[in-house]
Amino acid sequence: MKHISILVPQGALLGSIEGPRQVFSEVNTMVMGQLGKPPMFKVELVGLTKDIPVYDGLYTIKADQLIKDIPKTDLIIIPALEGDVAKAIEKNQDFIPWIIRQHSQGAEVASLCIGAFLLASTGLVNGRKVSTHWIAADAFRKAFPEVDLVEDRILTDENGIYSSGGAFSYLNLLLYLIEKYAGREIAVVCSKTFQIDIDRNSQSPFMMFKGQKTHEDDTIHRAQDFIEKNVQEKISVDQLATMLALSRRNLERRFKKATSNTVVEYIQRVRVEAAKQNLESSRDNVNEVMYKVGYTDSKAFRSTFKRITGLSPVQYRQKYNRLTLSEN
Repeated sequence: MKHISILVPQGALLGSIEGPRQVFSEVNTMVMGQLGKPPMFKVELVGLTKDIPVYDGLYTIKADQLIKDIPKTDLIIIPALEGDVAKAIEKNQDFIPWIIRQHSQGAEVASLCIGAFLLASTGLVNGRKVSTHWIAADAFRKAFPEVDLVEDRILTDENGIYSSGGAFSYLNLLLYLIEKYAGREIAVVCSKTFQIDIDRNSQSPFMMFKGQKTHEDDTIHRAQDFIEKNVQEKISVDQLATMLALSRRNLERRFKKATSNTVVEYIQRVRVEAAKQNLESSRDNVNEVMYKVGYTDSKAFRSTFKRITGLSPVQYRQKYNRLTLSEN
């Protein structure tokens, strides 16, 4: 039987604690009731104290065990955190050496959504790929530059250290773990029972690009503003460099450092975000949208759009256009 320890940190999101508990418990019910086999998982809520307040004390979660009483576990699940993440990590510092010790003894570790911040605080994912909610991507990169953030991924698996993307995408990670531990057949049944879209591997369609504006390079702020206000214009790196009185090399270096994007990548993402908004709210055809956001080559537009969003422009419109949806 695999021992699963679901952490209950202070400031945790209740849903990302109850969700894993419910899903793994359902697997036990399934294998016992339908297959006549013993339960596969021992699922426990684990805390630093027995009673853990969440949502500013609106709820209290009772831990099954304290970390000091668990010498060894097989899988640690780190739930999402709410509010000020830095303060949440500070409040939950005592989990960190325990997670590190358990991992050194063979335990696997999975973070859900913003729980990636607590996972990264252990140092276990330095140089490894990690996903988190796309909203927190800039803050994560700033806090943990040594971690390879892949913000478009629904989940990552780095040799037994797992992470999931934003919000309820943690359910896809749970299905992934269930398939690994219990097999594809049971994972598919869980997918149908909980109505989770199995094998979804990207959160790109849900991402909204806002640009990285928290840096302090005023010159790069000017470059970003110019790009965002001139979506229809054909903007080159050389043009920006001349406008800002910088060499091309210096502009590209500073832009990448400030925004985590190259200049060309930033222009593409701004244009695609404008295209997405148009596809969501207008009846313009794809070519009309393409011209409005500065593209003249339909193949290049479609290729860039799909690379960034994971969907073709037509697929994106079918999924999100409110006019189309209201007609169906």
